[in-house]
Amino acid sequence: MIKNYEELDDRHIDVLREIGNIGAGNAASSLATMLDERIDIGLPIVQISDFNDAIHAMGGAETMTAGVLINYSGEANGMIMFLIEIGEAKKLVSHMLKDFDNIDEMTDLKLSAIKEMGNILGSSYLGSIATLTGLDIHLSIPYVSIDMAGALMSVPIIEFGAVGDKVMFIEESFMVEETHFKSNVVMFAEIDTLALIMERLGLNQ
Repeated sequence: MIKNYEELDDRHIDVLREIGNIGAGNAASSLATMLDERIDIGLPIVQISDFNDAIHAMGGAETMTAGVLINYSGEANGMIMFLIEIGEAKKLVSHMLKDFDNIDEMTDLKLSAIKEMGNILGSSYLGSIATLTGLDIHLSIPYVSIDMAGALMSVPIIEFGAVGDKVMFIEESFMVEETHFKSNVVMFAEIDTLALIMERLGLNQ
């Protein structure tokens, strides 16, 4: 049974990568429906990273970032975050709302759109886990915030730092109307949850 993230080997990483691929595909379909536009999504890069490397990959601790946090519970417990650099977020919500005149203005409506997108992405990844494992997973309401990347990541670090400093870090890229976007999904799981997922997928140690 897995006792910490350091025990994950190539087999486990491959499984997490496949979950990421399925989740990304589901997310693309959901976003295409929401935007009523075609979305071309690149192959996500899925890796197990420590907190500092994840923050660095997002541009550094001081990078202004929009974040959506969702807690999950039930047979699996943890937290998932959708994170996108603020400039990218402003461009994306302009596409979502068809408002290209006030791209730099961040309104309540635009924050709500970011929250909905984060909810769709988080639900897609957790839904892929639930489908593959048969686990009963309940999602909290999403919380949206704009802050520096380091500050946003401090929330899960405080809660999950005691079980290790590793996270499932997903780098995504997608294109909407020939405009390229990059974002990240960071998934935190309790060790018991991670072990149960691997057990359900036939990867007992």
